[in-house]
Order: sequence, then C-alpha cells, then structure tokens
Amino acid sequence: MDERIDEDEKEKESLAGLNSLPPHRKAHSYSQQLRGTSTHKRRQRVRKHSLDDSRISSNIESSFYDTDSDDDIFSHSSSINAAAADDEYTESGDSTQYQPLQEFIGAGGGVGIFKAPFRASVHPGRPPCLELRPHPLRETQVGKFLRNIACTETQLWAGQEGGVRVWEIKNAYEPGNGLGGKVRRGDEDAAPFYESADTSPTLCLAVDNGNRLVWSGHKDGKIRSWKMDQRFATPFKEGLSWQAHRGPVLAIVITTYGDLWSGSEGGIIKIWPWESVEKSLSLSPEERHMAALLVERSFIDLRAQVTVNGVCSISSQEVKCLLCDHVRGRVWCAGPLSFSLWDARTKELLKVFNIDGQVENRVDMSSMQQQDQAVEDEMKVKFVPTSKKEKSQGTSFLQRSRNAIMGAADAVRRVATKGAGAFVEDTKRTEALVQTGDGMVWSGCTNGLLVQWDGTGARVQDFNRHPCAVQCFCTFGTRLYVGYVSGIIQVLDLEGNLIAAWVAHNGPVIKLAVGSDYVFSLATHGGIRGWIIASPGPVDNMIRSELATNELIYSRRHNVRILIGTWNVGQGRASQDSLSSWLGSVASDVGIVVVGLQEVEMGAGFLAMSAAKETVGLEGSAMGQWWLDTIGKALEEGKAFERMGSRQLAGLLVSLWVRKNLRTHVGDIDAGAVPCGFGRAIGNKGGVGLRIRVYDRIMCFVNCHLAAHLEAVNRRNADFDHIYRNMVFTRSSNLLNTAAAGVSTAVHMLRGTNAMGVSSEEPKPDLSEADMVVFFGDFNYRLFGISYDEARDFVSQRCFDWLREKDQLRAEMKAGKVFQGMREALIKFPPTYKFERHQPGLGGYDSGEKKRIPAWCDRIIYRDTRSAPVFECNLDCPVVSSILQYDACMDVTDSDHKPVRCKFNVKFSHVDRSIRRKEFGLIMTTNEKIRSILEDLCYVPEATVNPNSVVLQNLDTSLLLITNRSTKDKAIYKITCEGQSIIKSDGQAPDYSPRGGFGFPRWLEVSPAAGIIKPEQNVEVSVRHEDLHTTEESANGIPQNWWNEDTRDKEVILVVHVQGSSSVQTYSQKIHVRHCMSAKTVRIDSKSNSARRNQIS
Repeated sequence: MDERIDEDEKEKESLAGLNSLPPHRKAHSYSQQLRGTSTHKRRQRVRKHSLDDSRISSNIESSFYDTDSDDDIFSHSSSINAAAADDEYTESGDSTQYQPLQEFIGAGGGVGIFKAPFRASVHPGRPPCLELRPHPLRETQVGKFLRNIACTETQLWAGQEGGVRVWEIKNAYEPGNGLGGKVRRGDEDAAPFYESADTSPTLCLAVDNGNRLVWSGHKDGKIRSWKMDQRFATPFKEGLSWQAHRGPVLAIVITTYGDLWSGSEGGIIKIWPWESVEKSLSLSPEERHMAALLVERSFIDLRAQVTVNGVCSISSQEVKCLLCDHVRGRVWCAGPLSFSLWDARTKELLKVFNIDGQVENRVDMSSMQQQDQAVEDEMKVKFVPTSKKEKSQGTSFLQRSRNAIMGAADAVRRVATKGAGAFVEDTKRTEALVQTGDGMVWSGCTNGLLVQWDGTGARVQDFNRHPCAVQCFCTFGTRLYVGYVSGIIQVLDLEGNLIAAWVAHNGPVIKLAVGSDYVFSLATHGGIRGWIIASPGPVDNMIRSELATNELIYSRRHNVRILIGTWNVGQGRASQDSLSSWLGSVASDVGIVVVGLQEVEMGAGFLAMSAAKETVGLEGSAMGQWWLDTIGKALEEGKAFERMGSRQLAGLLVSLWVRKNLRTHVGDIDAGAVPCGFGRAIGNKGGVGLRIRVYDRIMCFVNCHLAAHLEAVNRRNADFDHIYRNMVFTRSSNLLNTAAAGVSTAVHMLRGTNAMGVSSEEPKPDLSEADMVVFFGDFNYRLFGISYDEARDFVSQRCFDWLREKDQLRAEMKAGKVFQGMREALIKFPPTYKFERHQPGLGGYDSGEKKRIPAWCDRIIYRDTRSAPVFECNLDCPVVSSILQYDACMDVTDSDHKPVRCKFNVKFSHVDRSIRRKEFGLIMTTNEKIRSILEDLCYVPEATVNPNSVVLQNLDTSLLLITNRSTKDKAIYKITCEGQSIIKSDGQAPDYSPRGGFGFPRWLEVSPAAGIIKPEQNVEVSVRHEDLHTTEESANGIPQNWWNEDTRDKEVILVVHVQGSSSVQTYSQKIHVRHCMSAKTVRIDSKSNSARRNQIS
C-alpha cells in the first residue's frame, strides 16, 4: 500500500510540472494533411516511466482537466441526475458511484439532416387525434397483427391475424386496462375492446348495415359473419360461415342488389346470392352445418362464365379490390394490372381494361414469357478464366482480388434484381379503389399515382401528389382521404386538389375508415388513430392548446442505463475472461447492452460470399454466431438479459441485449447496413445499425469501420456521411421474434419527404428521425503532427489532454466536417491502437518495423434531442443523456485493438397514451367552443323528394325529383332499400325484410342511386321495373319456370339519405314503390333488353 501511495505522489508531482508549459496552438481541420513530425520542443521535466513495464495499472484515469483549452467542452447539467426520484426503472447498484463526465461537442449540428428531430407534447404539424390504439411494440403482436378496419355507425371493427376485434366508439375515450388488466401485452393503453375467438387470419371486412352484420374474409378461404348487436364478451363467436374459396379470400363487397361478391387468387370471383345467404341466416344454430352447405352450393363462378374454349376474358392475377358502384349498380374488380367491370344485377361482364385505360380482350402472357427468358439468360452467365499469361501481367494480387469480389457480387446482384422485378410492373400496380360522392372511381398505384375514372371505366385524369405508394382510400362528403406507405395522409377535393396533408403514423397507413365523427387510420404496426372530420380547421388549435396545458397530467419520465461496447477483434477470438472484464464487470446496473465488433472475419473469399448473400437477403456467419453466443454467456443471457437481435455485414457485427425487467418497454427492433469498401459495395468497411423503441422513443446504434491510414481523413469523413445518409432500417433475418403485418407493396419508404408532393428539400435519413443516435466502432482517426516516440512519452505521463489536441477526429468534429453536432466524453484512457497481441501493459504498443503511432481509433459518439448544451428532459426534449463511464480495457490482449466501453445514463420523457386519450375526450365533450364547431357539422341542406309513392307495372319507369333547397352547400344523396314486402290480400300490415346492405330487389333498377346536387339544383332519378330473367334463362323469349314465379304484388320502401358536404348527420325521406302484376304477356324482347344492358352509359 505504501508503495502505491509513493507512486501516486510521483504522478502528482509530474503533472504539477505541466502547469508551466506554454499553451498548445489551437487545433485546425487537417482534412488535407499528410503524416508529419512534430517540431514542438517540450521543456518540462520528462517523467521517467517505462512503457514496457507490464505491471502498469490498466485503470488509468487522469485527474488533470484542461477545461480552459477548449470552449466546446461542457460540464453536464445538474438537472441530469443519474438517480432521479421519479424514475420507474431503477438499475441495481449504487447510483452515486458515477458522476457525469465532461463532453466535447462537434460543430455543425442543429441544421439540415444533423438537426435533432422536433418533438413536442402535441405535434404542431398534424391535427390532434384520438389514439384509439397506441402504437404497440411489434414483438407483442405476433399472431395478432391488425390487417384492416371497417366502421359501422357506432363501432369500429378490425380484422387481425387471429380473428376480429371490435371497439364501441362511445367508449373510445376510456383509459386502457393497464398492465394489471386482462388484455394481452401491447394493448395495455388501447381503448376497451372485445376480441373474437381465434380464427384464420382476417384479410378483408365488409359492413352489412341492413342485417346488422359484419362479414369477414379469411386466409383459410372462409367467409364469416359477426353480429353487430350481440352482447359482447371476450371471446365472442362467429355466426354463419362457409368455405368460399380454396385459397385466401382477398376481397369482399356487398353489391347494390344485396349479393355478396368475393375474390381470391387466380382472378377467381364468386357471387353468393342474397336469397341463399338469407335462408342460411334464418336457420337455427343447431342447423349451422346445413346452413353452410346451402350457401356453399349456391355460388356463381364468374370466371367460369367468361371462359370460352379455355380462354378467359379476365386476368388470372389475384383480386386486389372489389368495389360496388352504387350510382350505376355495377361492380369493379381490380387486379394488380387490370380491371373488370360487371353489372351487379345481371352479373354480365361489361368491360375489361388495363391500368392505362386500354380495353383488353384477353390476358397477354407474352411480356411475362419474355421476362422469364431474360431471367433464364441471366442465370447462364459464364465466368471465363483469364490465361496464365494475362494473370502474370499488369495487376497486383490486391487488384485481382478486388475485381473478383466486385464481379461476383455484381453478377449475383443483377440476377437477383432481374428476378425480383420480372413479373410485376412495380410502378403501376393498383393497390386501392374507392368511389366518391360524385360517382367517380379513384385508383391508387405503387408509384403514388392517383387515377380518376368515370363510371364506364374511361380514364379521366391522373394526379401525382406524393412519390410513395398509395395503400388505401376512404371518402366522406366532398373529401377524399389517401393513405400512403410513407405514413402520410392527404385530403383532396373531388377535383383532385390538395386540401391538407400530414404525417399520420411512423409506418405505412394500410387502411382508412369513416365512423361517427372520425376518419380512422390503421398503420402497419397496428396503431389506430381517429382524425376529427372537422380537421384541419380551427378546432385543431383549440385542442392543441388544451392538451399542451395539461401536459403534466399525462407525461411520464424514466431512467435507463445503456452500455455500449466496441472492439476491433482482428479476426481473432476472445477468452471468456476478456469478455467478462470488458462487459460483464460493468453490466450489473444497465438495462440495455449494445456491442459492436469489427473484423470478425475478413479475407477476399469471405467478403465475396458476404456480398453475394447480402444481395439475396442473407447475412451472418459461423464466426459471427460464435461471438454472439460467447458475449451472451458473459452477459448471462437467458437469466439476466435477452438478446433482441443482431446484424452482420462481412466483418462488422452489432448486437443488442435488454434486461428482462425492461423488456416490456423495448421493441420494434430493425436493422440496417451500408457497405463502404471497394466502390461502396463490399462490407470490409461500412456500418451496421440497429433501431429500437424504448419508452416510445426511437434509438439508433450504428457500428462503423471507416477507412484506414493516417492520411485518409477525407475518406473517413466521406464514409461517415455515406453511412449517415444511406442507413435504412428494415426487418432482418437475424432479428428475434420476427413478425410483421404485410404491407401490400414492397416499395421503400421515403422518409421525410414533403407531404404536399415531391419535395425540393433534401430527404431526411432514418438516423435524422431518431431521438438518440450512437455511433461506435473503429473510426480509424489517428494522431497527427506527432512522432511515435513523442506519443509514447505523452502516454507514459498520462497527458491525454495534450494528445487530444493531436486527434484527427477532434479536429474534424470541431471544424464541423464529421459527426456534426454529436458529443463524446473527454478521453481519459490511453490510445487503443496498435498493440502486439498477448503482450500485456502499455509496453505492448507496436514496436515493429512500421512503429504505428498510437491512436484513439476506437470511439463512441452520440446525439440526443438536446439543441443546447443544457436542457431539461421533458416532452419537448424527450431524451437527455449523460456519460457515466468512458474507458478502455487495457488488460485485454486478444487483439491489436483494445476494447472500449461507454456507459450512458439516459432520461426518457414520454406520453401515457391512455391518460392523454382520456384528457382528449374531456376536451372534446366539455369545451363549449369545440362543441359549437362540431355542432356545425350536423348541418344538413334542406332537400325535397317528389313523389313519395310510386306504382310500377312490368317494365314501367317513374321519375323521382330530388331538389337541393340550400343556397350555399351541396347536397349529397344516396338511395337505399329499407326492405321488401308482399302485399297481403287480408289487409295485414306488411312485413318488410331488408336485403344485404339495404340492397334493391332484382326487379327494381334505381339510377343514379347516389350523387351530388349543387345548391338550388335538382336531379332526376329513374325508378324502373326490370324483368328477373336474362336471355340465358329464356327459351324462345319465354322465361323458364315462369309458372313458378311469385306473381303477387310487392312493395319496397326506398330511403333517400341526404347530407351536406361535410355533414356527419343525414336527413332521410321514405318513398313507397309498389309493383303490381299486369295482365300483359310475360314475353321478353330479348334482343332489345340485351342491347340495353350492354350499353355503357
């Protein structure tokens, strides 16, 4: 002990002699500087200390702080305390053991892509919304991902991978059941809902308000019904169900005449007549099997009807969408590249046309065959070896290796790319269909194109309001809502003009539905938000102000310690003792551990194989797996920690572990990789990253290996910039708990693009959108202007403050040329490169022929949400970090680099979504100004309908006149059929029974059954009796089985629903239509009727 005290006294004495030194010159950018020698003469007494002494302690920390030499060094704010009283997650261990370290901040931050993302308690760039189901962690949704939504008048239904669930909108403001409730993980903060018994994944939904049913199509080929008005309990059971298709039911729709149409793979379209469905619904539960058989045997196969001599008139591609044209009584069927238009009453095919509007007669397979041949030809690429003479001339071994690697990687890439795109036209695929109030049909494509069609299938015009793929539509009044794969929702008028746009979710918007006072959106991650019909408008600012005032009610704070480790392992392996010294010894009080390795495995053959595997979506190696298993053992994986995922790119490997008691708050892990070596194609240099959500905040961890050599400063700067701009996070094959709800298109998301259209500004990289970004790895920045001997002398004296002035990375950061605006703790440990393997102590520095100058190649640098050196953690600045430990493990000798570690204390501020939803509900129901604005949405323009009763005989036509009396607002009308009844001779009251979706009986044609009436204008609606028979059902003009036809008089009740352009309420008027059988012959004029049906008006 006395000997150690004497040593410390000597050290203090040596350090005291440095006070008389002249100040160093200020550091400048040395991007162009080559290696040079120092001419600075040191006048201080050099301490006699042998670097070759292996007994030097590895825990070297200087007590000397040169805070006057650099004004970019900041002490951490006292508000950032490692032991906060309000923290929910508390690490084991003494919180007073560490004090926040001083940090150096690089210049150039706060602007452009290096600016921290804007955060606020209420987002100012989008309307306030109802968080019906907050974004759940992806890992909690395995087997339960939501795929679609549909709204009734009072409910929101969602189809999921294991059945359906339903929310009562009147309970939408209620808080969730919390962690102690009976809901499964991921739904703790969702509004109360009910869930069905498990079924096959639900792929589509259709609402039947006429019979108070919701129909669902499933992956197992079944169609199921669910009662809206049942007394819900979890799990609730299905009603009528039957096997509709051999493959999945991809789309269903209820037509104007109440029939149920369904589409599947191979272009198969089936009709399930309402008469058989109605009969099956009337059977008792004990007769369920008979009911299913009755429906199954009643279908009409439309594909079979339009197939002649083996040639089919419609496409054999999957059915993407089915749409009912209520205005004209037709059905649109959309495949990826073509459309077919059908008569909903007669089931006749009216037209087949492609996505460009050109009429087609048959499916053209020639282009697909040509693409098949192109792929086959590409697979026949031959590699011709060069002659021995050629091999011996001209190029070096390194150059030949590089050419071989690039050639192999490029060949695999070209074949894979050709094969992936051989069978689809990615930029033209149809993804969604909708009909607006004026009768126009809109389709959305994967290139963001919006196409407007008229009712005959003629292409009217197209718009390109956003560069990303369209995923879904919905319409309300005179507005069209569009959901994109970028997470953006746009609002258009009926002419295609953009009204508003905002980023609705941080993932693709896959479904939209209108219900009650909201437009609900479903994101691919399962989150559901409700957007007020009045938005955007004055109501938004009122709600924002109220919510911001109540911020303290729903904000929460947490504290997590994170350990980052980086090590260039030099293609070697480490002992368990080395890993325990590096990670295990300091992991006892941390919640998250992230480890980055460089040079796990190298060599030309391995790099070529890695590049080829990356091209086809594969990654990893046996050596990488060994490292993951060995590190996991050092961290007690399975007992204390759980590994969430990893990503390997050639010799780069990053992996992440989470402590089990923090696991419920961490998820949504994604991975990314950016190669920088050999023309930005090979992963010997580059970066690999992981992205996770922690307490609803996004964190990114990027492991880098940048260009080597002293003079390659510019290349290193360029490598960082390339990685920062091009790192895109997606699901990886090495991420655990892999599952995701499929987005219907494989188009990359363009993050940060302008919602108004194609942005002229620079797109924001994924890393710019993160709340915290940590870069670590072998950055390869060296010490400049200093000799090998001088560097060793400075290290021997622990004069790390002087060595920092010679650090290339520090100089480049200070000049704002790399790691712009990021932070690093002041380095208080010896340079970590370059050492002789298995030689302990500081004497292990390279003493060979090259005598590489010691350097801090291995670094850990970060950015959080602070825009100033000191900032309080709150919802405006939700992630504030401090560094508690930053050192190197000098006793580890398994590589020529020393492993480095950094321990962060990270404060998180986030929103309790359940509580904020409750506050949102209080504002909506109690604020008088907001209620007054919402009441204006109840305005319905005055309209009259004449006459209120109609009597028809065979083939008679009558006209209804609907008049809009308003002088300022358009009237939007829709006609439905409340039910049909047989007129009884005994004078009993008629019993009206509705068809599916309040559809019309087949003998009645109403046209146009929907539309828009301008102020002080009117529209004439034709109400016509039609025969029930097609020409195929007739023989010589006489209907077959006409003597069995019901010849009694019938009566239906038509209901004209009228609403305003933005009205949530409707005015309804009933019209009685009676059909009286006449004494006229029932003979059909087949020719005239057939011609009239095929006329497209």
